[in-house]
Amino acid sequence: MRKFLVILDDSRECLNAMRFAAMRAASTGGGVEVLSVIPPDDFNHWIGVGEVMREEARERIEVHFEVFAKWMRDRQHVNPKLVIREGEPVDEIMAQIRDDPEIGVLVLGAGTDKKGPGPLVTQLTKNAGSLPIPITIVPGDLSKEKLEAIT
Repeated sequence: MRKFLVILDDSRECLNAMRFAAMRAASTGGGVEVLSVIPPDDFNHWIGVGEVMREEARERIEVHFEVFAKWMRDRQHVNPKLVIREGEPVDEIMAQIRDDPEIGVLVLGAGTDKKGPGPLVTQLTKNAGSLPIPITIVPGDLSKEKLEAIT
């Protein structure tokens, strides 16, 4: 089964990327894999404090994921899988793509502010020519109706 890999983070544009991935998976008989990356600099503290912070980050991610997962299951009849990795976001995204041969498309949300589309979109599109799968970039301000129309 072809899976859509979508990134779960704290950005606003993440919502549209999640919607797009779930709608495309539902309409093509695919699956959704949701990847959240915990950056290493979040835990540069004493060992005990770092472990507590790491566990709290995982719990926040799981709660955040469950909101999207419930919508995907209830509305799109897609049961997403959550993967949590620790490290540099781009490196971990690339590692996940390498580690899971069923991933067929990477779905990213593009930011809408004047600073640009966001660090992940910027960094990953620089290497788009050498990626093993296509990237779909979903505009962060695309309406729900427009998303439904194009998926």
